[in-house]
Amino acid sequence: MSSRYWELTVAVPPDASEGLTNFVWELGAVGVVEEETPADGARLRAFFPDAADSEAVARSVDDYLGALASLGFARAGHPAVTTVADTDWAEAWRAHFAPLPIGRRLLVAPPWETPPDADGRLVLTLEPGRAFGTGQHATTAGCLELLETIVERRRPARAIDLGTGSGILAIAAARLGVPEVLAIDSDPDAIAAATANVQRNGLDGRVTCEGADLAALDAEPAPLVLANLLAAAHRALAPCYARLVTAGGVLVAGGCLDGEADEVVAALNEHGFRRDAVRSIEGWTTLACEHAPLRDRP
Repeated sequence: MSSRYWELTVAVPPDASEGLTNFVWELGAVGVVEEETPADGARLRAFFPDAADSEAVARSVDDYLGALASLGFARAGHPAVTTVADTDWAEAWRAHFAPLPIGRRLLVAPPWETPPDADGRLVLTLEPGRAFGTGQHATTAGCLELLETIVERRRPARAIDLGTGSGILAIAAARLGVPEVLAIDSDPDAIAAATANVQRNGLDGRVTCEGADLAALDAEPAPLVLANLLAAAHRALAPCYARLVTAGGVLVAGGCLDGEADEVVAALNEHGFRRDAVRSIEGWTTLACEHAPLRDRP
């Protein structure tokens, strides 16, 4: 009987692991584990369904690491591909995820290890799956930390989460007190994962998950828009953000390498945004940008 999954393993320096993790999710991984052992050092294990083209994925990962090396990141190795049994990736996936406190008020936990006593933190129950967003990544953590402070300060009545992935940011916004959240993703697998996670958290009536092209989204503007994407996506979607964020509202933009943040801010400035707050975690920057009121725009 042939395996339904295969595994890509690659040694990776710590400063490149977050970017590579995000990249393999984009390539269609169903699970990603970052681990470090005395024998092998730091490495990333990404699990893919058998139907995925292993040669094409490995080549894309190798090219990506080469591009990072040209930017000054150290290169630790080349990807290797092996077949795995169904239970191998599932057990590795589950062993990697434990309850994770983020910020002052949040705790991200998998369904099989949700703590009965969370020390007063708001629990976000997430089933790690095909969609990106488990709180383990610096991009997600940065968004959650800024989201926490923004909701406390501004009390937005609505929020839109663009590229929701697992639904973690939409769920966090609702748990922090935002009454109504619209979660959008163009990937049907992500919408399925987000919908299931919304139900796990008992938020069916407050978080709505919909499949849509982000660039063509026709939705009522909201005082808070969340977008944990990549820098290139932020630059391309800047005009859409201007349409979706109310005047005086806030955009939280995650997924930028520290060196890319200024370019993203410049692109957003052209559409009426100004930088309000910044979080940098492990080489990744998250931006909170206010959409200036019409009277304050050039």
